Amino acid sequence: MPIIWELDFYSRPLVDEQNKKLWEVLICESPLGVGDRADLLFRYTRLCSNAEVNSTWLRQAIEAAIAQTPKRPDKIRFFRRQMNNMILKGCEEAGVPAYPSRRTIALHQWIQQRMQAVYPTYANYQLGTTIPATLLANAAPQRLPDALLGQQWAFVTLLAQNFADFSEWEVAFGEVFPLDLVGIPSETQIPGVVIFSSRALPMAGWMSGLELAFLRYSSAAPPQLVLETGASDSWILASLNTPQLQAEAQNFEAAKQQAQNVHFIAVQSDPQAESFAGFWLLQELNLA
Repeated sequence: MPIIWELDFYSRPLVDEQNKKLWEVLICESPLGVGDRADLLFRYTRLCSNAEVNSTWLRQAIEAAIAQTPKRPDKIRFFRRQMNNMILKGCEEAGVPAYPSRRTIALHQWIQQRMQAVYPTYANYQLGTTIPATLLANAAPQRLPDALLGQQWAFVTLLAQNFADFSEWEVAFGEVFPLDLVGIPSETQIPGVVIFSSRALPMAGWMSGLELAFLRYSSAAPPQLVLETGASDSWILASLNTPQLQAEAQNFEAAKQQAQNVHFIAVQSDPQAESFAGFWLLQELNLA
């Protein structure tokens, strides 16, 4: 199993002795199984003065983090778009490939926890000193390659408790995370979409090469089910050209909200298949 890190390098609501904002690098390991305990996975933090913010400092921090682990990461994910060039360069110089991604679930939880329970306890805490995030518009949804279009698809739901034995499922490609990481009770209904295709394995393989972020219903004309990937890429998964499909998509979005925006996408060869060519557990995050 690969080792994936999630990284953020940004200003925090902290100041130094000269009242200059402090920056911080946060690095955490991505949980890749439903049984992983986030509190036991690798974490690394290091503060940085405003004058030292550059890719060289970041490279040194990444190298220091690698020195504390028995195995170096296979890749690093990051969501902070305005730090794109610096993070890519720092990771490259540290010898680890980096990818813009909205699949930074453990990192998002950790940042929220530190904002609420850690930084306010510091004597140099100063609310409002974090630099506002620069949000970029998402790209217009693209058509899937013809060879990857599914013959059928369906909205489905699974109970959160059903994921307890996920390690025993037959899955060729995919990625999941522990539901307790985001506080999902076992009785919660997790909505999802299953795609059926005679080319299920190639389709799942193609999807595994993307940084899958989340599914969403776009009600803008024409109504569509959209797959968000990477930093801002979008793919048209299905056209919702009937009132019934649009109602099902609205129900899917409502179920997502009830499940803290957790949902899934799966790929199978046909509705009778007992194995998955692909299965990804997803969460739509409010990244800023």
